[in-house]
Amino acid sequence: MRVDIAGIGREPDRMDHAAFVARMEEIDRLGYDGVWFNEFHFQTPPQPYPSLLLLAAAVLARTERVRVGTSVLVLPLHNPLVLAEQIAQLDWQSGGRIDIGLGRGTDPGTLARLGIDPASTRERFEDAFAAMRSVWLGTARQRAADGEALTIPVQPCVQAPHPPLYVAGYTEETLTFAGRHGLPLLLSLEPPETRQIEIYRDLVRAHGFPSRLAESSLTRYVVVGRSAADAEAHLEHLLPLLQTRRIYYAGRRGVAPGDVLPIDRELLLRDQLILGDPESCFAQIADLRRRMGIAALRCVFNGNGVLSPPLSMEQMRLFSQEVLPCLRDI
Repeated sequence: MRVDIAGIGREPDRMDHAAFVARMEEIDRLGYDGVWFNEFHFQTPPQPYPSLLLLAAAVLARTERVRVGTSVLVLPLHNPLVLAEQIAQLDWQSGGRIDIGLGRGTDPGTLARLGIDPASTRERFEDAFAAMRSVWLGTARQRAADGEALTIPVQPCVQAPHPPLYVAGYTEETLTFAGRHGLPLLLSLEPPETRQIEIYRDLVRAHGFPSRLAESSLTRYVVVGRSAADAEAHLEHLLPLLQTRRIYYAGRRGVAPGDVLPIDRELLLRDQLILGDPESCFAQIADLRRRMGIAALRCVFNGNGVLSPPLSMEQMRLFSQEVLPCLRDI
């Protein structure tokens, strides 16, 4: 089973770049297969890493084996021809250690600041995807002002014809797009993926699409302790931090703090969290692998940025020592 890390780069001390890169080097040594980064622009407070590809280049230059993934590159924000060229360069520089998750983006603040009509993002996403793929396949053409047909030459990818591509999203339109193009999914914590997988399976069966579900990637919060009691104590520390973040993001949407529902603990434990001592964590992940038929897991040890790096790194180390070796053969 492939086991990756997600949620990195959003911690309270995220402005210390040297410490951040040192954590990436340790994750590489601990044996995790990949790290995934998100694309956010014009946030309050400002994010230190709005450019996924610049961040990926820095991490890949300082690591030896860990893969770096984008979850996701928001295609409507980019020139697809330039983006395809940059991805090809990064794939070559890294010796083929990148994974590319793609999405259309829904943050209204970012779209407004860039003058992008939210109603256009679906079309922009699909057009950009087609353009990027044609660049990598060598079939892209652009018409010059004088009518001349121009080719779009780029550095060949090490992972020919292009790095592994994934699609993030939960709408039927996005899941249909993934199925039509034979792309695996990046499944997020919210909404829980059970319904997404059900829709995807129905779509590929109805249309005869090739299923890439086994290569798709699940996400889970992971709270591991040396004992069940230790893990429960970690969870009790995490829950109010998660609720504070919910209130903050709801406030950005104009929702009053008193109107934000508390975290549904039962839902969290059932659909979003791996919790327990190492033996219990392994059993839960093995069961998830069996039920979902998916062989890749993105572990979020830091609550998506609410835990400090020392706390999350402690759990990553324990997990890598006691759980990770057991997951290799399932």
